[in-house]
Amino acid sequence: MKYKRILLKLSGEALMGDKSFGIDNKRLAQYSREIREIHDMGVEIAIVIGGGNIFRGLQAAEGGMERTQGDYMGMLATVINGMALQSALEVLDLKTRLMSAIKMEQIAESFIRRRAVRHLEKGRIVIFGAGTGNPYFTTDSAASLRAIEIEADVILKGTRVDGIYTADPEKDKTATKYNTISFEEVYKKGLNVMDLTAFTLCHENKLPIIVFDMNAPGNLRRVITGEPVGTLVNF
Repeated sequence: MKYKRILLKLSGEALMGDKSFGIDNKRLAQYSREIREIHDMGVEIAIVIGGGNIFRGLQAAEGGMERTQGDYMGMLATVINGMALQSALEVLDLKTRLMSAIKMEQIAESFIRRRAVRHLEKGRIVIFGAGTGNPYFTTDSAASLRAIEIEADVILKGTRVDGIYTADPEKDKTATKYNTISFEEVYKKGLNVMDLTAFTLCHENKLPIIVFDMNAPGNLRRVITGEPVGTLVNF
């Protein structure tokens, strides 16, 4: 097993499955089974989920809504997704904790770094909701920040694409995939891995990133065991 403690970043859109909005229960169940598989291997797991399947603050701002208000609404969407994933994991008898960057005592613990680390040490799966708790920061930034705070070995960014390409493979059929790439190369080539704030946080704190296809069964386990799945961004 190559990684002992990970932070898994999932997009809200990934939870939609084939739907155009909301949460696909089949996709949620699939992800939960994949997560249980690596949990049973002894991996300590933290998770950050986006909220784009429910609400995107940036799009609301483009429609005339105040950006700050839209971002807070987006944070609440991530908590809804976190609650859904928590329930799906608990159906599989996994112990979980949902921690929120915004206080909402009835449904989630407030984020405290030491408490989060203790949960991980006890084998609980920790889901971080509400982003960083601040507007103008994406859930990619939240994932990077939380991963650094809990001293994760790696960020695993689960997407619909099986890695980082020279161009968007869904638009450009000639795009080729990188198996490994350095942080400096990503900057130079202007590749879209994460938003720049999140990516720079990882770079400055020497935290590697693996971008992989979360929808392919078994991929999460393969990444954990060190198989060359997806694209590794390293130093």
